[in-house]
Amino acid sequence: MTEPQDLLFELGCEELPPKNLFTLSNALLSNILKGLDDAGLSYQDSKAYATPRRLAVLIKGLNSSQDDKIVEKRGPAVKAAFAEDGSPSRAALGFAKSCGAEFDTLERMKTNKGEWLIFKQAVKGKASTELVPDIINKSIFTLPIAKKMRWGNSTIEFVRPVHWAVLLYGENVIETEILGLKTSNQSRGHRFHAPEYFTINSPDVYVSTLKEQGQVIVDFAERKQIIRDAANESAKKVGGFAYIEVDLLDEITSLNEQPVPVMGNFDERFLNLPKEVLITTMQSNQKYFPVVNDKGDLLAHFITFSNIKSTRPESIQSGNERVILPRLADAEFFWNQDRKQPLSARVEKLETIVFQQKLGTLADKTTRLQTLSTYIANEINADKELANRAALLAKTDLITDMVGEFASLQGIMGRYYALADGEDAEVAQALEEQYFPKQSGTATPSSTTGQILSLADKVDTLTGIFSVGLIPTGDKDPYGLRRASLGILRIIIENKLSLNIVELISIALRQYSHEFNTTKTQQLVTNFVFERLKGYCLEQDFKADEFEAVISIKPAQPLDFIKRLQAVKSFRKLPEAESLAAANKRIGNILKKAETVPTEIIGELVEPQEKQLLELAQKSATTIEPLLEKSNYEAALSELAQLKEPVDNFFDNVMVNCEDLRLRANRLALLNLLSQQFLQIADISKLQS
Repeated sequence: MTEPQDLLFELGCEELPPKNLFTLSNALLSNILKGLDDAGLSYQDSKAYATPRRLAVLIKGLNSSQDDKIVEKRGPAVKAAFAEDGSPSRAALGFAKSCGAEFDTLERMKTNKGEWLIFKQAVKGKASTELVPDIINKSIFTLPIAKKMRWGNSTIEFVRPVHWAVLLYGENVIETEILGLKTSNQSRGHRFHAPEYFTINSPDVYVSTLKEQGQVIVDFAERKQIIRDAANESAKKVGGFAYIEVDLLDEITSLNEQPVPVMGNFDERFLNLPKEVLITTMQSNQKYFPVVNDKGDLLAHFITFSNIKSTRPESIQSGNERVILPRLADAEFFWNQDRKQPLSARVEKLETIVFQQKLGTLADKTTRLQTLSTYIANEINADKELANRAALLAKTDLITDMVGEFASLQGIMGRYYALADGEDAEVAQALEEQYFPKQSGTATPSSTTGQILSLADKVDTLTGIFSVGLIPTGDKDPYGLRRASLGILRIIIENKLSLNIVELISIALRQYSHEFNTTKTQQLVTNFVFERLKGYCLEQDFKADEFEAVISIKPAQPLDFIKRLQAVKSFRKLPEAESLAAANKRIGNILKKAETVPTEIIGELVEPQEKQLLELAQKSATTIEPLLEKSNYEAALSELAQLKEPVDNFFDNVMVNCEDLRLRANRLALLNLLSQQFLQIADISKLQS
């Protein structure tokens, strides 16, 4: 085996989709590394590179070949390998022939099941240069590309047309064909600054060669940092800060091979528009970074990036300023037009927009939201009038011109328009917060009315979509029901709302007029929500068996569920926990096997251990009652932990299923009394040791 060398693969393309570039780059690297691992080819390190016109992978210190190995084939058992006269049997000779070997070269192997004939053969490892082409082709074939395209007369498919392929092992080209291209050491640089082919002499000079000869910064992370720094530096020149969102930063990085910042300006009159409108216009339509002051207020500037080093940057600036002007003017027009009519005047128009065929229009949804919001407000002692008003206006901004143009501003514009209409500030805030939390880990609504409306909206969508049979399957969830369920749980738990989610689901399902199995749907939705609750709890570092201990008694309030879960987590740290968990499991098994389980003890118990347990169990029942009323489950379990010794003494000295039927019934009743005390909190028998 010769010394390890670096491997370089670069695929040159037409401009790749910017929102998928990073994903494609990581997937290509991952696929190639898996292929190398599966082939038994070891390496020292790896790195992915990506620009609009190329995907590349560098593997450092790739071994020149697979390791040599000994291949063993097991043949027939020795006792079946010889005839009575000692000559090889037909089975043994057939095995030798299948191995391409003489019988005399076969060896024997002893195992605990007997002795066998085996054939050993030294197999030389294949060269990396022989294996790599197939690994790369398979890696490209399995890239996550939603839509592939063809070009010219070729039948080859890829996300974009390809133009060159570099494949080097050390200084040598691995000659093969990839996507119809013959591999070489010839790459191309920037489309305008270095369009001609140039040579990559070896993988270790790839980055520097692209930078010096190709005018391309091939490292995605390096380009990203350059863009971030340049944007901030440009913003400083006008006394501001670049407003940089990660997704847009990644997209701009994916659009440029040689990013050059360009500062632009717009008329200050547009600053009278809502901040979010301007930011959305600049980011979504133009891929600009907005500029803000130290208070977070927008300034009349933007930063864009050009993919060329222009000799006339002022032309690029003026061109971008001309482009953004009509965009901002349109937004200004929408803002002025929308405010000519209050949101309340748009309620009737909701009847013209279908929410879902069987679930009716947005007007129907609004009616359901009012019912649910009023119920929730009543349950948590909130202002029912504010909740009802917010529900009435909840979807009215969907039919404004601004939201029609910028769908991402739904809710946000509802808040602005509601404030302009003179609506209560909390109602206005709720119109925006109904969509919170927007993503996993983001904030839940901060206002009570916002929490109510968000819950009502999510519960209505969840139950409604389930009622028409559009249940999420696998990774398909077009209505975002998993996200909605998690949002419901987070709002209730993190804002400490005492709400019965099972009852809330039931009330929501009663609002629909189409035919469906209410009981079955209720169960499906409830199970779906509690599956999300399990995931949420596991992310909060609770254990699966702790969750099972609580879910076994079916608490209907998520907040109460979490309190019980926290109590179980604390309980299992007590020295008595393991013994009591085992005892409860034993009690459960005994009670399950009993034909009937008496609930009262009639007459006297006999043994001192059962008398003591009864006395202490009755005492603990009295002690924990006020604790349970206050949902102080941790203190209640701590109190019950003191029953460990009398429970152990009971099982060590008392036979439950004795022949005396009266005694047996009393002992079963005692165990049932004990079990029910624990089951008021959780089924601790589910805890694993």
